[in-house]
Amino acid sequence: MDMSDSDAHNLNVVNPTNFQGGAIMGNRKFGQEIRQTRRALSVINQNLLGTQAYPCVTNKRGLSEKHEIFEKTKPNPMQRPITRKYAAQMSSSQQHCQEENKKLKSTVPDTNEFGDFIFIDVEDNKANLDHPVPMFLEDSETSLHRTDEMEEVEMEDIIEEPIIDIDASDAKNPLAVTDYVEDLYAFYKKMESSSCVSPNYMVQQTDINEKMRAILIDWLIEVHDKFDLMSETLFLTVNIIDRFLSQQTVVRKKLQLVGLVAMLLACKYEEVSVPIVGDLILIADKAYTRKELLEMERLMLNTLQFNMSFPTPYVFMRRFLKAAQSNKKVELLSFFLIELALVEYEMLKFSPSLLAAAAIYTAQCTLYGFKEWSKTCEWHSNYSEDQLLECSRMMVTFHQKAATGKLTGVHRKYSTFKFEYTTKCEPANFLLDTKI
Repeated sequence: MDMSDSDAHNLNVVNPTNFQGGAIMGNRKFGQEIRQTRRALSVINQNLLGTQAYPCVTNKRGLSEKHEIFEKTKPNPMQRPITRKYAAQMSSSQQHCQEENKKLKSTVPDTNEFGDFIFIDVEDNKANLDHPVPMFLEDSETSLHRTDEMEEVEMEDIIEEPIIDIDASDAKNPLAVTDYVEDLYAFYKKMESSSCVSPNYMVQQTDINEKMRAILIDWLIEVHDKFDLMSETLFLTVNIIDRFLSQQTVVRKKLQLVGLVAMLLACKYEEVSVPIVGDLILIADKAYTRKELLEMERLMLNTLQFNMSFPTPYVFMRRFLKAAQSNKKVELLSFFLIELALVEYEMLKFSPSLLAAAAIYTAQCTLYGFKEWSKTCEWHSNYSEDQLLECSRMMVTFHQKAATGKLTGVHRKYSTFKFEYTTKCEPANFLLDTKI
């Protein structure tokens, strides 16, 4: 007997749990009534499908039809962005599935005379059901598990910090030599061990010590600033002084002359406009003659075998600052910290590349107030955060006492408008905590 949708809605749903045994199967008229009831349940099931993401199957005949509806209406996780909000929704849906499956375990399936499935509740036989019990497809829970596993993998990939191509923006700049810049720095890294000196070379000196070296370099930093020379010149000057003193014994009264000649050689190697010898004599308050200065220049070049092409901390500073995507404040503070380290004799135990990386790392921590060393910095410097901590903590102590004592040349230099009053930055004291 055909029925309209309105008649199906008006029909009272017969509780299937009230009729059991052969009497149900033997009544043809009553079987028709059950068939009408089943059709009403199908209509209700279609209404449920319109509002829920999961279908309810009440008989064998409607399984393929309902499965097609489910495939059209269910959300496709591969077409949705993987977000934490979506992950929470999927977890909530999975929990809902588990609760419904527990309810279904308490029901026993049976069939009527037409071969249609009906469900008999064995736990609560007296309850009158106004709606059919939903039955989920067998593979729904399995697909949810697979979706959650795939989602977790994709979220891990998103959270992982990528390594940035720092040379992509300079691809069309011939001065950046992006085609072989990595090879250049691999060569610098290999050669920097040749430019390093023994951290205790002062033992062989009989008339000078590390304090005199610190006074000389602190003074040369101010001279370098007065002449407005390039940064490369300062780092090469200190390198020449240490390499010469590690091979040649010098008396105390000649130590200042060694510093002046080292700066002259560095200027000839790095600068376009080189200070004349007369200017250097005036800077030394005429303590040395022109002849003495030229004789010391000859001695130093012969001792060093004219080797001036050694990688200093400066070349690594430029590369690592680019990797850190630094701004002007980070750059100035990094140079302030590494120039403080140049003065200290004990910092000779660190390689030039490690000094550069530690200075940038300490500057970032100082400005941002927390530890900052990205995967890109680690990749290009070949130093992890743990490898930098010892050197970085020493730089923090130098920063703390930069304005005190007799050696304040670096502090005065960076206290000017030219260097944007970098010394006003408070030291990163939290790095001194041994628990970090």
